[in-house]
Amino acid sequence: MNPNKALWEKGDFTRIAETIRDSGRILIDGLDVGPGMEVLDLGCGDGTTALPAAELGANVLGVDIASNLVAAGRARAAAAGLSKISFEEGDASDLMNIADERFDLVVSIFGAMFAPCPCDVAREMVRVIKPGGRIVMGNWIPGDPTLVAQVLKISAAYTPPPPEGFVSPVSWGVEANVRERFEAAGIAPDQISATPTTCIFTYDGSPAELLDLFRHYYGPTMNAYAAAESAGRTEDLHAELRTLFEQQNQGGADNTVIHATFLKVIVRK
Repeated sequence: MNPNKALWEKGDFTRIAETIRDSGRILIDGLDVGPGMEVLDLGCGDGTTALPAAELGANVLGVDIASNLVAAGRARAAAAGLSKISFEEGDASDLMNIADERFDLVVSIFGAMFAPCPCDVAREMVRVIKPGGRIVMGNWIPGDPTLVAQVLKISAAYTPPPPEGFVSPVSWGVEANVRERFEAAGIAPDQISATPTTCIFTYDGSPAELLDLFRHYYGPTMNAYAAAESAGRTEDLHAELRTLFEQQNQGGADNTVIHATFLKVIVRK
């Protein structure tokens, strides 16, 4: 199986996505999405940004590599009574079933950044966007002191080294890399912008309980715990992550609010 597919089907990202629904809606509300707009949500998960776009009248296609998340997206859309949205399985680095210049807007929030072959990902997003259209990405930033970047950094320290040629997903959080990839795909430098932006995780429970969701349902953290257990280091990993979640919490003991910084990328074709 494709390792990226295996990673995201291993857990249940819907449990994590529930904690960032408000941030997804706020992001879409700021993109001038409206009736009749053709929108692709790439690496859509269960629809945290796809559903709000459809609610604003856009025709939305959500694409994700994980079959369980595609199924969850379809279920959420049906429960919401949304008819202008569909979900398909697909790989962000090879959108083989999507025609050139089909979409007005391509959105990928913490999604396409995890696909292998980042230059292929950039090329495919540029290919399927119409002239005058926009690509909007949200990418975690390497070394950033806030939550998810630190979760990924700590998790990586407990897992085996990646295979030769592996390109870290958080390399998408470096503006120079973003520019290099999209310029190689034919985008003019002045049509690319990148701005640090905040996502907020909200959870009706303690930081330790939110960490439990990451431990049992978030693929990278699940892999880290499995590797730590094999090495007899589970308590070390858990202590590091628990300290991180508790220190980052801006809510109360039983109401977790954690801010996480990401790089918001906007590309115009």
